Amino acid sequence: MQLAIIEARALCIDAMVGLGHAPNEAAIIADHLIDCELRGLSFGGLARALSIIDRVQQYGFSTRPITVVQDTSVSANIDGGDQVGYLVGQRVTELAIGKARTNGVAVVGANETWYTGMFSYYLEQVTQAGFVGMIAGSGGQFVAPAGGTEGRFGTNPIAFGFPTAGTPIIWDIGTSGIMLGEVILAMREGRHLGEGLAYDAVGAPTRNPAAALGGGAVSVWGGHKGSGLAMVVQLLGMLCGAAAAPAGLRDCGFFMLVVNPALVDPTGDFAKRAAEYADSLRATRPLEPNNPVRVPFERSAATRAENLLSGVIEVSDAIYTALVGVAARRG
Repeated sequence: MQLAIIEARALCIDAMVGLGHAPNEAAIIADHLIDCELRGLSFGGLARALSIIDRVQQYGFSTRPITVVQDTSVSANIDGGDQVGYLVGQRVTELAIGKARTNGVAVVGANETWYTGMFSYYLEQVTQAGFVGMIAGSGGQFVAPAGGTEGRFGTNPIAFGFPTAGTPIIWDIGTSGIMLGEVILAMREGRHLGEGLAYDAVGAPTRNPAAALGGGAVSVWGGHKGSGLAMVVQLLGMLCGAAAAPAGLRDCGFFMLVVNPALVDPTGDFAKRAAEYADSLRATRPLEPNNPVRVPFERSAATRAENLLSGVIEVSDAIYTALVGVAARRG
């Protein structure tokens, strides 16, 4: 179904306020979720609002504050207070950008959080400030390492962002064969997973998302190379104080590095040169004539622009009905 963007945002805010968030916190969460919808990443959009509600129902709503527990001119560590990661990640991003503006570089880590969302959302803010950024996020034991069928990693996304004279270059990937949000969305919509993506609780291959979520695991992306990258991300989360193997959906690690290019670039025109390099990638002779080479992030940015122009987004009937039902029950 089609839903007006303004209506979708209001629905998200109402649901988050109903959970116990202050209106300004609900707006931060909703803006992130709606941006995912606008970019065509529906598993991280309105569907994630339902997952936030499920998580609060399971563990309760945390009233602990987000607290800076270590702070220097170029670094910080944040205790997320078991708050949802959209709030924690935004706090980390603003703190890191501020330190980088003053000192040229910043490294900020957070723990005690969950559901930090799309890292490209934060890296857009970093690149708009003219900085280069990197983010890595660890999680619970949901992804099996190469050669195994038991979870030892989170879906462990890692992302890099570079400012250019035009659209930023942002590469944002999960190190699992399928993201947790995609598995949950498939279960909500009654769909099977693709072949070779998941295992059940005894290690047998499965296409049933409920079996994967109920004590099973999903496969790692990229074989042993992706497994190694997932391990590195888990260690970076531990570097931020997060547990190596948090029980359930909690105590995820969030690591952010922000660098002013002027610190290391003697030319002073990194953004211009990055844009020219991106153009050279686009000009690559394509394997298929009607399928030109793209630079990471530009497709989702174009999709967002199209949806903003139309004023509406496509939303699953099942997700909309469930979210409206939650909002109605909460008044």
